[in-house]
Amino acid sequence: MESFKKYLAECIGTFVLVFFACGTAAVVGCSSENGTGYLLTALAFGLVIVAMAYSIGNVSGCHVNPAVSIAMLVSGKMTVKDFIGYVVSQFIGSIAGAAALMAFVGKDSGLGANALYEGKIGASLIIEIILTFVFVIAILGVTSKAENSNIAGLVIGLSLTLVHILGISFTGTSVNPARSFGPALFVGGDALKDVWVFIAAPLVGGVLAALVYKFLASAKAKK
Repeated sequence: MESFKKYLAECIGTFVLVFFACGTAAVVGCSSENGTGYLLTALAFGLVIVAMAYSIGNVSGCHVNPAVSIAMLVSGKMTVKDFIGYVVSQFIGSIAGAAALMAFVGKDSGLGANALYEGKIGASLIIEIILTFVFVIAILGVTSKAENSNIAGLVIGLSLTLVHILGISFTGTSVNPARSFGPALFVGGDALKDVWVFIAAPLVGGVLAALVYKFLASAKAKK
């Protein structure tokens, strides 16, 4: 039952992320030329994480992102069983969130789906790996000490806002395979064809962040 509650929390959290944050991108737009919409979209992603961190964080840790979950797995902070349960729940939540969003704004809105930077797979992979690395290493750092628990949600939300402020102009910012899959599934076309980039790159970024943080933490412990 405890595992089910954690998986349900992850499903709900990812649903909220896609419905509200991708929904904001779909409604106000997120092109770099449209400054207000650009910042609103970045803030929406960050604020959703803040809200979810302080609501479901005590149940599941509020990963709502396979890149975060894989970093926790590599760091030894979750089991393979829970990792699989979290990721499946996150993808279900994303699909449900995108379906609900489409019912309101239609797929022509883009549903906040990601797109390759200038049609380049390599450049898109690199930027997403970098953005995810920064986001996940911030999570690992702030959650490494129990005394940070009161501010962790705020720090993580602001970190997600930060990577969106830069990343939106490149790929729309994924840093989250589940967040990308739901909208792409319903938009179809190039969004669905290229979604593997936004699944693979964040996972690589998450693993790299876990390995680097583990090295940095171990080096500090030896002093």
